[in-house]
Amino acid sequence: MSTSTDLSTAPASDILHALQTREVSSRELLECYLSRIDRYNPSLNAVVTVDAEGARATAAAADEATARGHAVGALHGLPITIKDSFETAGMQTTAGAPDLIGYVPARDADAVGRLRAAGAVIIGKSNLPTFAMDWQTYNPVFGTTNNPWDLSRTPGGSSGGGAAAIAAGLSALELGSDIRGSLRQPAHNTGVFTLKPSYGIVPVRGHIPGPPGTLSTPDLAVVGPIARSADDLDLALDVLAGADQAMATAWRLRLPAARGRSLSDYRIAVWLDDAAAPVDSTVLSVLSSAVDSLRAAGARLDGSARPVSLDESNEVFEKLFLAAVSPGASDWNHTNEHRQQLRAQWARFFQSYDAVLTPVSPVPAIQHDHNGDVMTRTITVNGAARPYTDQSIWTGLAGGVYLPAAVAPVGRTADGLPVGMQVIAPYLEDRTAIDIARHLSQATGGYMAPPI
Repeated sequence: MSTSTDLSTAPASDILHALQTREVSSRELLECYLSRIDRYNPSLNAVVTVDAEGARATAAAADEATARGHAVGALHGLPITIKDSFETAGMQTTAGAPDLIGYVPARDADAVGRLRAAGAVIIGKSNLPTFAMDWQTYNPVFGTTNNPWDLSRTPGGSSGGGAAAIAAGLSALELGSDIRGSLRQPAHNTGVFTLKPSYGIVPVRGHIPGPPGTLSTPDLAVVGPIARSADDLDLALDVLAGADQAMATAWRLRLPAARGRSLSDYRIAVWLDDAAAPVDSTVLSVLSSAVDSLRAAGARLDGSARPVSLDESNEVFEKLFLAAVSPGASDWNHTNEHRQQLRAQWARFFQSYDAVLTPVSPVPAIQHDHNGDVMTRTITVNGAARPYTDQSIWTGLAGGVYLPAAVAPVGRTADGLPVGMQVIAPYLEDRTAIDIARHLSQATGGYMAPPI
């Protein structure tokens, strides 16, 4: 088990190399992750459903295929976890809702199916807030998930269980979802990487909410990976992105390569604070230090360029979000036109710049707070109370206008809490966002395992 233990917190790309060279078997890796779940999950509550026997059978089949010289796909033999909002064939899917206890789908969500087809071994499901509707991860079915960096704090939401699992080395890769920061805020809170893909390039069918059986794609909703390196985001994007079954009859997706080959090729705007969503000094100091490291590594940075107004962007995003979750919103067409105007502003901006660096959230991981609801809670920024919903203003910059956004860990606060930086890139240029996240990682140190 020594090799598999050493690999438990390694990037998925390194793990796959070890699998391909037979340094370790899929079954050995799986047993290592199951052992770590047994050891660490009782205090974290990150993985809430485990299918050990099903995973063992899949891992054994992967090893037999490897012995025959046959690899199923890019994720052959890799043990992964899935957010419990995705339907998984033969495995309970609750979305954290009591009404769905015991619901076992007959088929996989499209994204889950793509991971299986690529050879992934599904260990089980990760925790989330009820119907994925909070920036903290807790629900009446499975309870509260804790942050592996500080158990008194949340890993964020709604993909908080998955982010905690990846940070703590309970899984090699995670599938999550995002509307208003549900991938990005947990990555920021737990010190891992994620990608919110360009809207529409990864099928959402089989995600709850909407209700089981929903075929339409909700506005703003995307599906993406959580991982321990930028290379892993590239790897997962290759597997997940592409036309859904109906559209594949006529078209294929071919995402462009990253705009730059080296860091100095990029023109990067830096936007670390704004009166519309003030950033706490504990976070701002880490982000500023990361920018300094990036500049020292040769980046061309502009601290004054702004693509849009953060206030205006947030106003449009909030209206779009309410329309997406509240049927029959009468002003959606007007707001959608406003969105298209903002998209045009971003497109013009990206003629001069390749990406924008921003905070993910104004604060690091907050203490557990289940009082009231998302509209009545507050966070503390520089000693002052701010709306709880401020946690989505910076992520809403990309979400409302369908842009890809990667998150890379760039350091820790004086209290030892992780801080992530958001990289927003042009529409469909997801690989540019990933590549700049890779350069950030190289400049600042990247993922570090938490002291659990």
